[in-house]
Amino acid sequence: MAFVVRPSEPRDFAQWLPLWDGYNAFYGRTGRTALPRTVTEETWRRFHDPAAPVYALVAENDGHLTGMAHYLYHLSTSASDRTCYMQDLFTAEAARGQGIGRALIEAVYAAAKAEGVTRVYWHTHETNASARRVYDAVAERSGFIVYRRKI
Repeated sequence: MAFVVRPSEPRDFAQWLPLWDGYNAFYGRTGRTALPRTVTEETWRRFHDPAAPVYALVAENDGHLTGMAHYLYHLSTSASDRTCYMQDLFTAEAARGQGIGRALIEAVYAAAKAEGVTRVYWHTHETNASARRVYDAVAERSGFIVYRRKI
């Protein structure tokens, strides 16, 4: 499979949406717990708003989107430089095992480097074994555990 990784474009919404929905379903956000459509629409709008510091990359093969990565830059209390957080990464089930996830990660690394950012990090669920095999090959596991609470 030959694919290209590129920034998303507004015209990609209809093909991006099933990837977004698949990503959210993987993490249990479906049916009663699904994200409101307004959140999805606002997220998409932000990707294409030059004033919003959140970005989307897509993997495209022969006119069809097969993967996505979303990332943002933020300040940190433990470094002088900004940090890049890759918030979402997803490859369509039919396209898995073809290097798309790795290519999207590498594209996030390249984007961060072009911005002068020296650290990229992300989270995944401990049960996401297939993705973790890729992650173990392209990054080091920090050992941190994430805690959260809705307010």
